[in-house]
Amino acid sequence: MEQVIEFATNNFMLIIAWVLTLAMLIFTEQRKGGKAVNTHEATRLINKENAVILDIRPKKEYDTGHITNAIHIPVNELDTRMTEINKHKEKPVIVVCNLGQTAGAATKKLMAAGFSNVVKLSGGMTEWKAQSLPVLK
Repeated sequence: MEQVIEFATNNFMLIIAWVLTLAMLIFTEQRKGGKAVNTHEATRLINKENAVILDIRPKKEYDTGHITNAIHIPVNELDTRMTEINKHKEKPVIVVCNLGQTAGAATKKLMAAGFSNVVKLSGGMTEWKAQSLPVLK
């Protein structure tokens, strides 16, 4: 531990540069993917604000289980099938993928297309299933 403290005091500018780089990376990644909600917030949005669930997983994964009333548009078809969800522009939209990582790009596309309230499900369907929330097959 003494060596870490000594390194930090001897290389103060290097430590500051590292912290700033890390902060910029975190900020950039958060902006890229949009806001994420956990399963509790997602269920609140679904129950209280009639949120729309957009499942962007491939059909094979979607068929293994999905959230009730989820609209299924695979991420690679989102650009061409965007008109199918245009009627939901004013509602909250929760983008769901398998682990919560692919949803960021889809969230960004939806926001660029004029959707006002788009979020991604943190942890995706993996987290949804881990919380023993209802899944349709």
